Amino acid sequence: MRPLHLSVIAVCLLVVGDAARAADEKALRPRVPSDQIVAARAVKNPLKPTPELLDKGKTLYEGTAHCKACHGGDGKGPSGRRPARGLQPRNFTDKEWQDARTDGELFWILKNGSRGTGMAAFIPLMLTEEEAWQVILYVRSFKGR
Repeated sequence: MRPLHLSVIAVCLLVVGDAARAADEKALRPRVPSDQIVAARAVKNPLKPTPELLDKGKTLYEGTAHCKACHGGDGKGPSGRRPARGLQPRNFTDKEWQDARTDGELFWILKNGSRGTGMAAFIPLMLTEEEAWQVILYVRSFKGR
């Protein structure tokens, strides 16, 4: 290969790498407004991840809550289709994202939606608060898959 081709390939790899980092940074940015983040992070899941509650969370994730439609059955997001407005639903298997978000933040998003994304509010329209906590337990089970 000529040196020019190698330079073009190197630049393309840098651009792709920068785009991936930008996407990761965007995914890690909190979705709770800054004036509410401290209060949201202080909220703790009152439920412990028992097999029974994880099964209930999975049933809700795949059914009533419609999480599977956007986040996929494997928690990695949609496969084979382009998301609306070019926004990618959260990949729940991303360990870095899982570590960055508290259960309280996830609950806040289920209750209020996520502005600027396709994520709508689900509490109380689709889920009770207890059901939302069960879904969060199940979402946590995707970590590192």
